Amino acid sequence: MSPSHEAAAPRTAREQPRRFASWREHHGWSAAASLRRLAGRPVGTLLTVAVMGLALALPLAFWLLLGNVQKLGDALGQQQAVSVFLQPGQGSSVAQLMATQLRERPEVAEVRLKTPQQGMDELAKMQGFSGALHALDNNPLPYVLEVQPKPGAGADAVASLVADLRGLQGVDMVQDSGAWRQRLDALLAVGTRVVLILAAMLALAVLLVVGNTVRVDIASRAEEIGVLLLLGASRAFVRRPYLYAGIWYGLFSGVLAALLAVAIELVLAQPVAELSRAYDGSLQFGSLPPWLLLSVPLAAAALGWLGARLVSARQLRRAA
Repeated sequence: MSPSHEAAAPRTAREQPRRFASWREHHGWSAAASLRRLAGRPVGTLLTVAVMGLALALPLAFWLLLGNVQKLGDALGQQQAVSVFLQPGQGSSVAQLMATQLRERPEVAEVRLKTPQQGMDELAKMQGFSGALHALDNNPLPYVLEVQPKPGAGADAVASLVADLRGLQGVDMVQDSGAWRQRLDALLAVGTRVVLILAAMLALAVLLVVGNTVRVDIASRAEEIGVLLLLGASRAFVRRPYLYAGIWYGLFSGVLAALLAVAIELVLAQPVAELSRAYDGSLQFGSLPPWLLLSVPLAAAALGWLGARLVSARQLRRAA
C-alpha cells in the first residue's frame, strides 16, 4: 500500500466521528431554532396547535363515548338471562326438575329458579303495585327460570337455546333480549367503523395543516434558502429545521388533544357518578387507557413530521 493510501485511511477514520458530531449538532440546532421560530409568532402557533388539537381530540371523545356505550349495554342487559315462564299450575317439583336438566346443557352457565312468592315480593317493592296485590285472593304468578348463557356465547348459540326452551313441555313463554343484543352489537360495530374513518380523516387534516404552515414558512424564506443552496448546502440540511417545526406542531397538538380528552372525562365524572348511583352502582364507566393518551402526542408528532417532509421536499425542488 502506498503512503498516500495509508494516510487517507486514518484521515477517513478521523473524519467519520467529526461528521457524526456535526450531524448531531445540526439536529440539536435545528430543533432549538425551529422552536424559537414558533415562539417568535405565538398567536399563529397557538391557533395552529389549537386547530390540530381539537381535530385530534374528536376521535378520542368518540372513542370514549363508544367504550362507555359498550359498558352501558353490558350493565343494562347485553348479557341478560333468558327468562322462562312456566305454565300456571306447574308445581315446584316440575320447576326444580327442569332447572336441573337445563344446568346440564353445555351452553348454559347458570339457572336461577324464581318462585311465585319471590315474584310477588318484587312486584310489591315497585311503586303503585302494593295496593293492587293486596286485593288478590291468590298468587297468579308462575315459576320462572332465569337461564344465563355461558359468557362469550354467540348470537346463533343463544338463539338455538331460546328455540329449545320454547319447545319444552310446560313452558308458557320465553323472554329473550337476544334481538336487542344483536342490534346493539351491530350499532357498536358501525360506531367503531365511523370512529376509525373519522380518525383517518382528521389525521389527514392535521397533515394538511402542518404542510400548509411549513409551505408558507418556506415561501417567506425563499431568498435565504436560495442563498444556502448556492453556497452548497444540501437539501437535507436546509429542510431539517422545517421537519422539526412539523414535529413540534404535531407534538404540542397531540398533548393538547390528550388534555382535552382528560378534561372531558373530568367534566362527565359527576353526572356519570350520579347515574351510577341511580342504578345501585351497577353502571361502571371507563376512561381512555393511558397508553392511548400517551401515544396520541407521538402519533401526532409523526404526522407533523410527515406533512413537513412532503411539503418541504416539493418546495425545495422548486427552489432549486
